[in-house]
Amino acid sequence: MMGCGKTSVAAELGKLGYNCVDTDALIVERYGNINDIFAAHGEAYFRDIEAQITAETAKKYENAVISLGGGCVLRAENVKNLKASGKIFYLRAKAETIIKRLQGDTTRPLLKGGLEERVNSILSARAHIYESVADCIIDTDDKSCEQIAQIIRDKNL
Repeated sequence: MMGCGKTSVAAELGKLGYNCVDTDALIVERYGNINDIFAAHGEAYFRDIEAQITAETAKKYENAVISLGGGCVLRAENVKNLKASGKIFYLRAKAETIIKRLQGDTTRPLLKGGLEERVNSILSARAHIYESVADCIIDTDDKSCEQIAQIIRDKNL
């Protein structure tokens, strides 16, 4: 889920020596701003790009931390590709925590139309999917990025 700390925790894991790749950063590098992609082509087009990048990344990098967009695991093909190359960690956070973290963030196209309402709606729709695909769930609400990175490291990533 957006705002749960994926990018920040991946950066911490990078400091611990892990090779880290951010699929959203790869999308921006190749295709431009994610808001612009959504505005010009819609979410389905973006998800197609995301699936392509996820498949390439999962195949290319072994023993790497792949930071994903929050909607990536909504497609079974992405989950299949990711599980073939490693473990899926769900960094779980309560809606209140996510809302606090995303306050003022204008870079997320799915949050247009009211932060609190959108976060609650998206989390309600996706939480069971995140939990079902995860090999490990880590609650992040009261933990620092450093603590979360250490938990992942201890789980033998």
